[in-house]
Amino acid sequence: MNIQVRAFGHPDAVKLNDRVQLEYAERYGDEGDVTPLDATMFDPPHGLYLIAYDASDQPVATGGWRSQERNEEGYSDGDAELKRMYVIPEGRGLGLARRILAALEADARAAGRTRMVLETGDRQPEAIALYVSSGYTLCEKFGHYRTYESSRCFAKPLRGNGAA
Repeated sequence: MNIQVRAFGHPDAVKLNDRVQLEYAERYGDEGDVTPLDATMFDPPHGLYLIAYDASDQPVATGGWRSQERNEEGYSDGDAELKRMYVIPEGRGLGLARRILAALEADARAAGRTRMVLETGDRQPEAIALYVSSGYTLCEKFGHYRTYESSRCFAKPLRGNGAA
């Protein structure tokens, strides 16, 4: 697998985002994740967006982080928010999500971020298992879905105790 930095607006990113939105819609019976995102939110040094490609140069996995600071949605100063982690069904079980997650954590740490945060849902047990096994713990809800019962928010320190 070849992991490349890409813009969130790159055609391969758009293709994978469309696929993850369909999966969200199927799992939750709605229109998918409607969190407002702007492609520039993932531009370094305030974020990063990665795509993994298989041996045929087909995009198979994605993930990104964006900077957050304390605001009315419950973020804290120094947060890096994980977004759009996704592996196509054919690529699951190969450790791609774990590799992308580690690369995103390292980049956010190097950018001076102090905590990685993420929001997922109760109908994504595979995602929850990945994050818990990677050192994330439940935290106070934040973000667009903070008032939803199905929302699950996790955090992991990037510096000091608990940082990888």
